[in-house]
Amino acid sequence: MSDTNNIDMFKNDVRYRENIAHIETIPAKKASFKKVDNLNDKIIDYLDSKDAKLYKHQAETYEAIKDGENVIITTPTASGKTLAFNLPIMETMIEDSDATALYIYPAKALSNDQLHVLENLEEQLEISIRPRTYDGDTPREDKKGIREKSRIVLTNPYQLHLILSWHHQWERFYKNLRYIVIDEAHYYKGVFGSNVAFLIKRLKRIANFYGSYPQFILSSATLANPLELANRLTGEDFVLVDDDTSPSGEKDFILYNPFKNYVRNKAYTQNAPSVHMETENIFMYMMLKGIQTLCFTVSRKTTELIAMWAKKDMTQVKGKLAHRIAAYRAGYHPQERREIENGLKSGKYLGVTCTNALELGINIGSLDAVIISGYPGTMISTWQQSGRAGRSNRKSLAILIAFENQLDQYFMNNPKFFFDKPHENAIIDLSNPILQEAHLLCAAKELPLKRGEAEKYFGISQNLLDELVSRKDLFENHRGDYMYPYDDNPAMDHSLDQISSEEFKVMNNGRLLETMERSQVYREAHEGAILINKGDTYVVNSVNLARRYVNVSQKTVDYHTMVLNKTEINVKKKLSKTNYGDLTINFGELTVTEDYFKYKKMHFSKPIATYPLDLPPLKFNTKGLWFTIPNDVKDRLEDMFPNEEEVFAGGLHGAEHALIGLFPLHTMCDRFDIGGVSTNYHDDTQEATIFIYDGYEGGIGICEKAVDVFVDLLDSTIDLINNCQCKSGCPACIYSPKCGNDNKPLHKGATKYILEYMKKLISDDASGEKEEIVVEVIESDEFSEALELYEKGDYSASKDILNSILASDKRNVDALALMAQILYNQDQKDISLLFTKKALAIDKSNKMANELEVLLTNKPQESEFESLDDVEALYEEAYDLYEQGDLDTACDILEKILDFDDRHSEALALMGLIYYHSGFFPKAVEYYRKAIKINKDGEMVRELRMRVS
Repeated sequence: MSDTNNIDMFKNDVRYRENIAHIETIPAKKASFKKVDNLNDKIIDYLDSKDAKLYKHQAETYEAIKDGENVIITTPTASGKTLAFNLPIMETMIEDSDATALYIYPAKALSNDQLHVLENLEEQLEISIRPRTYDGDTPREDKKGIREKSRIVLTNPYQLHLILSWHHQWERFYKNLRYIVIDEAHYYKGVFGSNVAFLIKRLKRIANFYGSYPQFILSSATLANPLELANRLTGEDFVLVDDDTSPSGEKDFILYNPFKNYVRNKAYTQNAPSVHMETENIFMYMMLKGIQTLCFTVSRKTTELIAMWAKKDMTQVKGKLAHRIAAYRAGYHPQERREIENGLKSGKYLGVTCTNALELGINIGSLDAVIISGYPGTMISTWQQSGRAGRSNRKSLAILIAFENQLDQYFMNNPKFFFDKPHENAIIDLSNPILQEAHLLCAAKELPLKRGEAEKYFGISQNLLDELVSRKDLFENHRGDYMYPYDDNPAMDHSLDQISSEEFKVMNNGRLLETMERSQVYREAHEGAILINKGDTYVVNSVNLARRYVNVSQKTVDYHTMVLNKTEINVKKKLSKTNYGDLTINFGELTVTEDYFKYKKMHFSKPIATYPLDLPPLKFNTKGLWFTIPNDVKDRLEDMFPNEEEVFAGGLHGAEHALIGLFPLHTMCDRFDIGGVSTNYHDDTQEATIFIYDGYEGGIGICEKAVDVFVDLLDSTIDLINNCQCKSGCPACIYSPKCGNDNKPLHKGATKYILEYMKKLISDDASGEKEEIVVEVIESDEFSEALELYEKGDYSASKDILNSILASDKRNVDALALMAQILYNQDQKDISLLFTKKALAIDKSNKMANELEVLLTNKPQESEFESLDDVEALYEEAYDLYEQGDLDTACDILEKILDFDDRHSEALALMGLIYYHSGFFPKAVEYYRKAIKINKDGEMVRELRMRVS
């Protein structure tokens, strides 16, 4: 282990000290204790045996829990939060031999750590609680015993999500449930947090059904809105304990700016510093000084790159240390992650690069230093990561290395803001309609929903239930209860990590490397991309979008790849407008279309080649804010810069980038959670417009919060532009690393003028007057355009628009009927009939669909199938091929059958079996759900049911 001198050497080293922007020395502090009266004798003996006294915040937590309060404790890493809530729970376990408790952790590794703590308490307190983890790694043969005998069960939200529907097997446990512990509660934000909030409400409903009303105990890092977060997660009121009274050692927190003395004359200057190389150099420095170091990076790819470079360089410098370097990230197998965690504790590993997977409270022992390569997106993550160093009273070191982006550079130039700013608000959005629908279906599967329960537990109105009934996703019985009518588990179709349920498998010679969702495939695993996994580089050979797999082959390369995309936006509905004086910020529902059209090969941060991509666009509905800039601003800018091109467009584009770059200062999000578009003219607003939107289907509350803090956001953005020393724009002010237009056009002078123009519109006393808009649909009439093109005979263009409409609204009956008519005219009568039937299933009175049905059902259908016998013969052929193991050919034949008849239940089930045997379980479940709705007694349907259940 290193000593204090080694820790202090870095800030004085001639190679690094010129780039240090600020050193904040956080002083050591002493502990403050408090005595608790009336402790159980066994608890007193336990504390005496450890020669332990309770810190004041531990005692206050204990007292509040014993008083029956729901408690949230928000103190830093290693401040003793776990003991604070374990002691009162153990006391209850001693005094009530039937009592049970559920501990929920966001990661399996945390459950494993806590299990050892509870086993130790069980032994030393001499009580029988049989603590066990219950997750995907739990052996099947152990699960029944855990359900029947364990009094404390540790799990994670993913497992809980899948097993809630089996609550009848847990009757003993739920009946006696006294406590629900949610540790690392700050982790539950954004999409994941919103999903978990609904999950906890489902759990509460089941506990209440069995007659228990458990207390909630939440443990969290420090944040600005702990009581609001606790309430939104659970629907309960809480007592807050937030004064850290534990001791800590001195820590130097260094803000390190590789760009401090760098002057950029033009974009992409060849001698620009490389943050990744600087990170690797500092990482190497620490290890060569014997300082055990954890290096956090902003992406899985960077984690692997820096570990790979460090191993290679250490082999040349001090070979015996090379094997003591490792990378750690999500996606690794559990045993691989456990080995690295234990290696950190034992000292086997001297340096580990990682993503935020090690940000949580996994017990990895005491570390000397933490490097944070790039601001991780939130202050909470920054302090959690820096808290990994200095778990004892020794001096420790944390270094934040700045990227050349708006947010990182803002902190480097405003250290007081960095260290004095209160921690952010954790955003949980319970209004996302996709999440509401998914969790209502899960809840109805678990227990029939009685009238009023959707509102009581989930805050969801009757309208959504009625819609689900009309779509036959729910069934309303004669008592008015809402039931899930199918045999499958809807939880299997809904991921807690994302709103999309599409999962792709990355395969190398038949071996599964990792899984990712569609948008991640577009960004990181498109054809030609370089994917890094466990330090090895792979080139993506092909992507099968239909079957959701990515084929890669291992290849050593000295470059990485970066994808570019173009974005289009349409306003669907304006929900509100907020007036700050004369500046109006609109908020509403948007349709976003992202076209990933090319990618670059990059050597470090330098582009070396560009290649086209052929991927279908991603289209999703979300929520966002927008504002307009009048034409007279354009005229003034053109007068100010008379000999320059695209001045106005460059100013709008720069303002969009700069505002988005500082979003995380004021809303708790990652900069990649949001997107933006700027345009000189937009059809929906009739003016030059800047849009900023949540990067998730249905929206997740980020931009809604940003409307409330927009004035602060504007002020800090103007400050950023004014303090940047570049002449014409750079990544520290108006460039964006994810710009689909390759950061063109951009104009710093015009950006500054537009932002200051907006500031002048805001009156000094403007507090933000919000006007809710009940209904204001501003979407362009796409259907009228499609109809006009159809009437002109331009079927291809009309179908393109209809496909666009149906991508966002698959129940648009007019679009379905017109598509059927075009297909009929093009002599594709079999497919026309399918669209006709879909239209009539939604609206039996649709005139066009009715007329088509008469034509189609009274004329012979021209198809490759002359009769139903032909379909069955083809099905038998597909079945024989399936039996012979030729799954690809069988799949091709089934796709033809289902194109002709998408209600062929046996074909659907056989397709599901093929996906099951190919390892695509969510896809197998999807086909099972389709098949069972048509014929639950079919031979193939029954066989598929045995597999997926």
